[in-house]
Amino acid sequence: MSFGRLITAMVTPFDEQLNIDWETTGRLIDYLIDEQKSESLVVSGTTGESPTLSDEEKVELFRFAVKHAAGRCKIIAGTGSNETAHSVQLTKKAEQAGVDGILLVAPYYNRPTQEGIYQHFRTIAEATTLPVILYNVPSRTVVSMSVETTLRLAQIPNIVATKECASLSQMTEIVSGAPEGFILYSGDDAVTLPTLSIGGYGIISVASHVVGAKMKQLIDAYLEGRVHDAKKLNEECYPYFNGLFNCPHPVPNPVAVKYSLSLRGIPVGGVRLPLVDVNEEEATFLRKLNEL
Repeated sequence: MSFGRLITAMVTPFDEQLNIDWETTGRLIDYLIDEQKSESLVVSGTTGESPTLSDEEKVELFRFAVKHAAGRCKIIAGTGSNETAHSVQLTKKAEQAGVDGILLVAPYYNRPTQEGIYQHFRTIAEATTLPVILYNVPSRTVVSMSVETTLRLAQIPNIVATKECASLSQMTEIVSGAPEGFILYSGDDAVTLPTLSIGGYGIISVASHVVGAKMKQLIDAYLEGRVHDAKKLNEECYPYFNGLFNCPHPVPNPVAVKYSLSLRGIPVGGVRLPLVDVNEEEATFLRKLNEL
């Protein structure tokens, strides 16, 4: 299965009571597909505030997204956690909901060994027939999945890709050693172009909520050999790559992108505690950013 080169890790819209806003969720899916050119959507990933969504909310989101997308893009369910048995159960429910693939974050907080990470992912992958994308994000999980562990997991038939947020050098080693058919996505918008240059396949993005169409042009330009055009498009997108995470100081995702969507007429609401909404300084910065 092809998930495409531009995947959006979708925010979860909330109403004023911080319940899921289903009408806006449908509008957001349409907007990401039609206007921002997303080829797949990750539902209930970190950007979707998965730590504060109940399992019932997640499964309902999976079902809703599958039905609303209606084959226009692939739906990837974020079902990873730091409890293997829980991830297995949620993955099975996601498969029943009709999703196209699974995104599994490295187990956080427990600080497992590389063998523990391997066994965690292997156990979940063997519990589903769906294609699995691994997700290595050391800044959030404390542990980092090594190149060796990633390539070992790549031998499992339905583990088809990794979303990598470690260094470019680690990405390069994964790309160099990967078996045929196993692909690498960057999880960091700012290195989309460098990732393509080392043989990475694409991006699982946050900034694509607001500059997705331009990011798709960037990817296409690079793949077509128009490197100068890709460079220029990267320069145009970079203020968003940086600003959505530093506005003007670091803010946790998805605080800034949710506010940015509201500025663009997609009122996706606030964030659930322990995250908090933008303050006035951050709001002023983001208003200026979204005028570019």
